[in-house]
Amino acid sequence: MGAIPADFAGGGDVLTIGGRPVDALVAEAGSTPLFVYDLELVARRIARFRAAMPSELKLHYAMKANPYPELLKYIAKRVDGLDVASGREMLAALGAGGQGATISIAGPGKRAAELSAAIEAGVTINVESEGEAQRAIAIGEQLGLRPRLAVRVNPDFEIRGSGMRMGGGAKPFGVDAERVPDLVRRIIASGAEWRGFHIYVGSQALSAEALIDAQRATIELAGSLAETIGAPPPLVNLGGGFGIPYFAGEQPLDVEQVAKALAAALEGRSAMLRSSEFAIELGRWLVGECGVYLTTIVDRKVSHGKIFLVTDGGMHHQLAASGNFGQVVRRNYPVAIATRWNEPASEEASIVGCLCTPLDRLADDVMIPMAEVGDVVAVFMAGAYGLTASPQAFLDQHPALEMAVGGD
Repeated sequence: MGAIPADFAGGGDVLTIGGRPVDALVAEAGSTPLFVYDLELVARRIARFRAAMPSELKLHYAMKANPYPELLKYIAKRVDGLDVASGREMLAALGAGGQGATISIAGPGKRAAELSAAIEAGVTINVESEGEAQRAIAIGEQLGLRPRLAVRVNPDFEIRGSGMRMGGGAKPFGVDAERVPDLVRRIIASGAEWRGFHIYVGSQALSAEALIDAQRATIELAGSLAETIGAPPPLVNLGGGFGIPYFAGEQPLDVEQVAKALAAALEGRSAMLRSSEFAIELGRWLVGECGVYLTTIVDRKVSHGKIFLVTDGGMHHQLAASGNFGQVVRRNYPVAIATRWNEPASEEASIVGCLCTPLDRLADDVMIPMAEVGDVVAVFMAGAYGLTASPQAFLDQHPALEMAVGGD
């Protein structure tokens, strides 16, 4: 399995999160399954980004990674913008203290009600097609309000080795690059406020070189489009794509290397982009490693000589760890027996959830300390695409709880 994040190394006989032992956290929550998010780890990530990146670069939080309200409020105070992907996320962002002028909404299927709410709140709409732009303009006219519109660009390149490719070739996302200039001219002519470009090409990239190439190409594309349009974009959202190492053999992204190259690319950008602001939107990289999923062993059984530890949680809360959220070949997330934290590994076992499906697996054939009923399993890398990315209603099991610890 992958390595347990370094922030959780060491400690006593019981895993601590945010300086607190998991048994105390479970007692406070009342039960498991439980997601715990360490806010201090998020603060460290934000600080690292600020220290490495050019000072002019804005940091946005892609809240689809984790919209837990307490976490969102904490992050909203520390970043320059929030990027949302639905009307409900937009309302959550506003409720967490986000301001309309620093929120953008993306997604290829925005409803008329979502467009209306965004225009009324002063939120930037990243339009994904000519038709959506026209609908937003028409709604703005009906409301007597000037919509704030950016164009999501589908470029003709992608991030090499990214876990999920969002640009390049035929895609449901964004407007093909060659059609963008005409659309922007129509937006400007309509009287709407053109807010610039959103160019997001992929996610979960661990290669600094691949990200550097994609960012350089994105800046060049933005410059070329601006020159064709004849107007500078107020903002160029460079997307994100920063990955985290989930699995054995993966190495953390060298963010400082990316930052150094990005500074050079921005310094050499087109004259048409000199007045433009630039932003990167990050979700997984900011919150992925801050979260731990805790679930209690309710049964220990042996089948054909193989040990199974059955927990009260599973894929309905943590779909990604089960291997059913984009993995082609299933690999194990880092796991540990949280209540036997410093005991040596002494047996091979598989950890499974409580659902009546063979897909409900949290770890296959891992070496761990001998665990019994009542012990707590910790699944790491659970801060991003956890509860809200999982089929919580499947089999109508008990919902997971969430809590945040640490921070100031």
